[in-house]
Amino acid sequence: MAADPKTVLLDFPPFCRLYADGTIDRLVAHAPHPTSEDAESNVHSKDVIVDQNTGVYVRIFAPRGRDPSEKLPLVVYIHGGAFCVGSASSTVFHDFMANLVEKGKVIAVSVDYRLAPENPLPIAFDDSWAAFQWIAAHANGGGPDSWLNDYADFKRVFLGGESAGATIANDVAVRAGVNPFPGFEIIGVFLVHPFFGGKEEDRVYKVLCPASSGRDDDPRLNPAVHPRIKEMAGRRVLFFVAEKDFLRGRGLSYYEGLKKSPWEGHVDLFETEGEGHCFYLFNPTVKKAVAITDRLIAFFSES
Repeated sequence: MAADPKTVLLDFPPFCRLYADGTIDRLVAHAPHPTSEDAESNVHSKDVIVDQNTGVYVRIFAPRGRDPSEKLPLVVYIHGGAFCVGSASSTVFHDFMANLVEKGKVIAVSVDYRLAPENPLPIAFDDSWAAFQWIAAHANGGGPDSWLNDYADFKRVFLGGESAGATIANDVAVRAGVNPFPGFEIIGVFLVHPFFGGKEEDRVYKVLCPASSGRDDDPRLNPAVHPRIKEMAGRRVLFFVAEKDFLRGRGLSYYEGLKKSPWEGHVDLFETEGEGHCFYLFNPTVKKAVAITDRLIAFFSES
């Protein structure tokens, strides 16, 4: 007998509920935040579509009042949300990036991607790679966006994200190492509370990416086993984990695996005690959240 189309296939609070007919209830309300080019705003932002066929876009952030003669480090950020919720325009991610840009004096590009399950994985990985290639095309100063041409130092690029976005960012770093761009250098990769795999099947990932095993033999879920990990871009990788995060052990496993892998860069770890997954996004002013922002800003200055 066929399953009722509205049979719950996967219940994954607080993110989503997936049904047997392939539909989804998104349980997290991600209110969009408008962009701003207000002259009085400390950070300016705008959206740019990078692929008219897919609708994939990026949100670019730049600090107001910069020295026009000074190029700024470029931060490429990929948002999380279990691959199935959120966007680059979500208020929680917009506010985090605007704060990082204002305090860190960097220019940042927040990458959007199409969400699963309507767009099964690895579409989100491929969308993010396409956006990254669009960004890298500005390295010669002749790209389609004037902010990136005028503001960004493409010899000081930092790539990262949080949760599922960290997983995608690591995949982009491997691709960028295998397929380098002239005049474009990733200095560091930052992985905040990353979503990686373990010995047991991760049912969420398996449902969203049917072709995957959902385990740590999948190179995207355990990049330390990637056959081309040695070529991964970046001189340094900074891991963030949280004591009460259900994904902490998987993040630490890749941290240890990367140190033992053929990749020759430097690996560092920042752990927050007593907190859970991505706590800093929802309570950004508490001391432990500020510590994460401060550590990222220090990372961007360690070139």
